[in-house]
Amino acid sequence: MGSTQRFSGYPLAREGPKIPYTPNVDQNPALRGWALIIAAKLVAHSSFFAKATWSNAKLGGIKDIPGLEEYDWRLQPIVTPLIPDGVVQSKADITPELCQRQPDDLAGRFYSAADYHELFKAGKLTPLQVAKALLPLISRGQKPPAKYESAWAITREDLVLAAAKDSTERYAAGKPLGVLDGIPIGVKDDINVEGYISHMGLPIDSSDPFFTPATKTIWPVAQLQAAGAIVIGKLAMHELGSDVSGCNPHWGTPVNWNNTSYYPGGSSSGAGSALGAGLIPIAVGTDAGGSIRNPSSYAGIYGLKPTLHRAYTMKSSVCVVGPMAATANDLAIAYRIMTAPNSQDPIQGSFALSIPPSPTAKKTIGIYKDWFDQAAPNVLEITKLAISYFTNKLGYEVVDITIPYVQEGQYAHSGWALAEAFDHLRSGVADRANPLKNLNYCNQLLISIGAITTGVDMIKYGQLRALIMEHLAFLWKKHPGLLILTPTIPDAGWKIHPGDQAYGFSDGNMTIRSMMYVWLSNSVGCPTVTAPVGYVEPEQGEGKLPVGLMAMGEWGAEEQLLAWAKEAETYLNGAWKGGRNRSKDWADVVEISKSN
Repeated sequence: MGSTQRFSGYPLAREGPKIPYTPNVDQNPALRGWALIIAAKLVAHSSFFAKATWSNAKLGGIKDIPGLEEYDWRLQPIVTPLIPDGVVQSKADITPELCQRQPDDLAGRFYSAADYHELFKAGKLTPLQVAKALLPLISRGQKPPAKYESAWAITREDLVLAAAKDSTERYAAGKPLGVLDGIPIGVKDDINVEGYISHMGLPIDSSDPFFTPATKTIWPVAQLQAAGAIVIGKLAMHELGSDVSGCNPHWGTPVNWNNTSYYPGGSSSGAGSALGAGLIPIAVGTDAGGSIRNPSSYAGIYGLKPTLHRAYTMKSSVCVVGPMAATANDLAIAYRIMTAPNSQDPIQGSFALSIPPSPTAKKTIGIYKDWFDQAAPNVLEITKLAISYFTNKLGYEVVDITIPYVQEGQYAHSGWALAEAFDHLRSGVADRANPLKNLNYCNQLLISIGAITTGVDMIKYGQLRALIMEHLAFLWKKHPGLLILTPTIPDAGWKIHPGDQAYGFSDGNMTIRSMMYVWLSNSVGCPTVTAPVGYVEPEQGEGKLPVGLMAMGEWGAEEQLLAWAKEAETYLNGAWKGGRNRSKDWADVVEISKSN
């Protein structure tokens, strides 16, 4: 181990085999229109075509990797930093520096929780005014449609206004609950919030018991609400969270406000859209394969994928609940509140608090150059400029590292995630004999592939996971506090293809490429954060495209990553020419609220 922290489930520190990185050429055809419809029907109704598609996607080759039998397979990469003996676990403090407002004249400034909190305390604005200003901007069913409605699945006006009224009264009495009291937030539509249906991006089928309002809010969201945050609504998402473009032909695709000719990223697409538009300072997302970090990168905001089960124990070995935010401080505030220990959750409740590193600790960046350099030239240019700032101005040392089987590991992650998706879908619908009937065509194809994965394949995926986890433990033993840096996404944006909204689309090659870096932390359970570090000119449409830089830390190292994200924010605001960008359609919610 690279620290004195005690863990449960920490891997053996063992260097993996030295496998040269030779990029594969994936050959998954892009399918649109009738080609997609025909392919989906063939794969969904023929095991022969499903198996052929599964094999073409390279999901079956993991079992042929030599030496995997030496590793004990891991069905879940649970690595838990343990509470020291004799210590009574408490929740993390919201320290004063997190409540500091950014300078008013900062370029591309986004409103933070601290901005709203100060306005509320001073009586210059109320939470009720903010809620009343937001509802007409986001609620579906209006004519003409609300400008920002595509980011939102549903909002309950009665619940929103009741919570805003209560918060307003607390401020009037001089008794706010803290910096999040009255702050508008959004929650992804696969997360249960009492009184709301979790649609998961699926078309509504009122006859299916799946589509009933939740009777209980999950722990991390409930903690935000207990701190006074107001859930303005449920955020739209890619159907079933099964891809990373954000395209959803049933609900409509959320807008990437940086450039409307590009996808918002997924699957937390509505969260990225709403945050990028300035509507809310904080959102809650889920991430099984980059679904927090991809839309955060495309939107030019901040996203944290925590250690597996850190915020909430999910029925998954790859998916986590985590925060997305417009600023680094709000990302840290949301994380600390969301991860308060839950005594009713034996896994989540056993996590020790993440501890910020000592100011005198050595700061080390690990770069796997051959892997890192697969990004597009314009992304490489911007991310390498940021890394130069970290080394020249902030005292980081860069070390060369390698990670074995990063391509094979990604295929294993894809197979595992699709198998989980099929099981979750089948377990949740009324008609288990025909679970695919309401899915869009691209998901009929994808989820059918997930059903092909065998038990032997899953075991081999788990052995490869163990191999990579042991190699990472070796790296952290050799370089304590190491942060492994990559671009968040190898390309700055995902261009919208005309006509995709009619049926959706399947572009396996682009999906695999877009997940080139994000998959790793999902597979091994480590925490990862993304931060915007610059912008590039687009190939189509108007508006520069953000570029994200991503850092992965040791299990339990969330606070180290949050500190790094703050440093990245300082770089963007102070060292990047022109500072932070804000879209021309950014909503000035404070001014809109004041006028109501």
